[in-house]
Amino acid sequence: MTDSQHRRMIILGSGPAGYTAAVYAARAALNPMLLQGMQPGGQLSITTDVENYPGFAEAIQGPWLMDQMKAQAENVGTEMVFDHVASVDLDNRPFTLKCESGAEWTCDTLVICTGAQAKWLGLDSEEEFRGFGVSACATCDGFFFRDREVAVVGGGNTAVEEALYLTNHASKVYLIHRRDSLRCEKILENRLLSNPKIETIWDTEVQTVNGTSGFPKEVQGLTLHNRKTGAVDDLKIDGLFVAIGHEPATAIFNDAGLTMDGGYLVTAADSTKTNIPGVFAAGDVTDHIYRQAVTAAGMGCMAALEVEKYLAALEVGETPEWRAAA
Repeated sequence: MTDSQHRRMIILGSGPAGYTAAVYAARAALNPMLLQGMQPGGQLSITTDVENYPGFAEAIQGPWLMDQMKAQAENVGTEMVFDHVASVDLDNRPFTLKCESGAEWTCDTLVICTGAQAKWLGLDSEEEFRGFGVSACATCDGFFFRDREVAVVGGGNTAVEEALYLTNHASKVYLIHRRDSLRCEKILENRLLSNPKIETIWDTEVQTVNGTSGFPKEVQGLTLHNRKTGAVDDLKIDGLFVAIGHEPATAIFNDAGLTMDGGYLVTAADSTKTNIPGVFAAGDVTDHIYRQAVTAAGMGCMAALEVEKYLAALEVGETPEWRAAA
């Protein structure tokens, strides 16, 4: 039987939220341990140019930024462990985390920063050009397509909002939807259909992303398949934005007693507190609106400060004041 190892604070996830929480917690002498998971650095570890993270006049590389955050967290005293959590027990105290390696950890406080992953079309060509003209975030990458033609795939609120946002940069935006009607709010649909820069392509799926295979890779167009007529056509574009939803990494918490909404962890207003005292959530795992590295980092800071107050109250025998998540 594996012996459990105890920590006062464990951070689960290693994106901007997790690393920032670690920096603040370590500086507060909380001796945090960070479980890095299967993709250290989160989604930024597979992002190329980053131009919207404060403090850098020139574009930086996502993996480099994550390496710097990791090094900063380590330098101030964070314990890093590379492992993947298989199950959690949040019903008993201390909380218990069982990992795929067989390791078992217990903790007084848990900060969940497991993030969310964009849903993709599942095409080999899409994966080939991901980060080289294929993106799942118009706010992050739309700037790179000034005065160029782009396409958005999807038919919900997110897809329509992405298409509308891209008109601030692109000369032409195609919205490609596999059905003959949108699934968004009516006000958004009216804005989309009345925008002269946007052309909607109905009943259509992306069959292939086409482009150059050398370096740098570059998207040059799409092969489209009309689901009603069977017609196959090529569309010349410079960038593709996939907006068919995000999936928060919360599967291991499905039976843990945490309040969720659409898979996202629910926290109290203006807080990272979940409905379970001692458990906090920060970053994209609780944010289905902004999904930005800088907002995730801000929430990581909030989580660490709230953990510090929570543990301080416990040490003097007080019951921490708690605003349960709605």
